[in-house]
Amino acid sequence: MQTPVFDGATSEDLWETVREAGMDSDAKTVLYDGRTGEPFDNRVSVGVMYMIKLHHMVDDKLHARSVGPYSLVTQQPLGGKAQFGGQRFGEMEVWALEAYGASNVLQEILTYKSDDVNGRLKAYEAITKGKPNSKAWCTRILPRSCEGIAITWS
Repeated sequence: MQTPVFDGATSEDLWETVREAGMDSDAKTVLYDGRTGEPFDNRVSVGVMYMIKLHHMVDDKLHARSVGPYSLVTQQPLGGKAQFGGQRFGEMEVWALEAYGASNVLQEILTYKSDDVNGRLKAYEAITKGKPNSKAWCTRILPRSCEGIAITWS
């Protein structure tokens, strides 16, 4: 039996379908063990007993930002919609752009757009004026982090 969700068949219609199918009034049936062929001790309800409507509204999921808060340590955008953070550009997204051959877009997303405040401004100016970009902020953090744990960086 097919019916629209939540506004189709009534319970009386469902019980009528059970009767037409030749099932008992409790809508349970005997199941058999697939290995031995013996019936199970108790009768079992078979089929969908209830439906749950998934409530995923696009307006609740949609999130975008042009500017917003950044982490003080890494100078990268905070994560998550609740913190008005940037969207994570994960490994699979990187692979997709690599496959497409969009190396300049990847470089922009993974370095300049996620780096220091002045670097973001300089990157924007360089991109709009057609000039080369400066070094990414992450290349400055690694030597400082190593020096912080007494590893000399030359």
